[in-house]
Amino acid sequence: MPLSNPQIRHLRGLAHSLKPVVMVGQHGLRDAVMEEIEIALDFHELVKIKVSAGDRGERDLIIREITDKTTAELVQRIGNMAVLFRRNTKKPKIVLP
Repeated sequence: MPLSNPQIRHLRGLAHSLKPVVMVGQHGLRDAVMEEIEIALDFHELVKIKVSAGDRGERDLIIREITDKTTAELVQRIGNMAVLFRRNTKKPKIVLP
């Protein structure tokens, strides 16, 4: 489900005050980290992830791998922070414009 520009702006505003829920460290993306991301997306729908691994290219690959595996939308990426959104079909929490 691609997001429209007004929806992305709305989600960016909501994500501004969020703290990172999951942190990907120097050991990269492990199965346990992916499970935590899945749980966080199911519960919160909008999560902030901190990727502290390698250089910019490596961080881009990790973020792309996360979005591919979780089918989440990348809302915003600034430095080593990424904001992801995935709608919970059973209990939606965030109302999109």
